[in-house]
Parts: sequence; structure tokens; C-alpha cells
Amino acid sequence: MTLESVLVVSAVIFSIGLFGSLARRNVIVVLMSIELMFNAVNIAAIAFSRFTVPASLADGPVALTADAMRQVLTGQVFAVFVIAVAAAEVTLGLALAVAIYRRRESSEVTDLTSARG
Repeated sequence: MTLESVLVVSAVIFSIGLFGSLARRNVIVVLMSIELMFNAVNIAAIAFSRFTVPASLADGPVALTADAMRQVLTGQVFAVFVIAVAAAEVTLGLALAVAIYRRRESSEVTDLTSARG
């Protein structure tokens, strides 16, 4: 598996999510599409972290110091933060979707043109 193949998979997943968020009208499907885009970004960040070598480790075999370890794990740490933000986004988005459905009896995005009751 190479960096290019992982980035192609990430781009395909991101494209599916982008299409879903732009073409669909259901709020739940739009939220799921946004989650797909978040996951595609996570895959890309972890792939870059896995397949690129930090400058401090590229010169040759060196002792694995705490600084070198931080440079190697930056993609994984970024992915954990994105997952935490995505979980908060899903919680808030789902609560809003349920509240809107209860108020308007519809979960279509096009019905949400105004914020007034």
C-alpha cells in the first residue's frame, strides 16, 4: 500500500461525502455526508503521518527521542481531535434535526429557509 493509493481512497470518500451533502435534502443524510468528509480527512492525515518521514529521522538511525516520537504521531493526534469534534458535531446536529422535525414535521433542508416559527 502506498501513499498515493491511500490518498485516492481518501479523495473518493471525500467526494462521496461532498456529493451527499450537496445533492441530498434530508438533514440526517447531510450530517452523515459531513461525517464521511471528516473521516476522509482523518485517513489523509494518518496516511501523511505514516508515509512521510520527519527530517530528524531521515538522516539515519537515531535514538527514538520524545521529540522524534511527537513528530511521528502528529497525524494520529490530529485525527483524534477531528474525531472528538465530529462526535460533538453529530450530537448537536442530531439534536437540532430532532427539534426541527418536531416543530415543522419535516426533515428536509429546503424547508429550513427561515429561522422564524
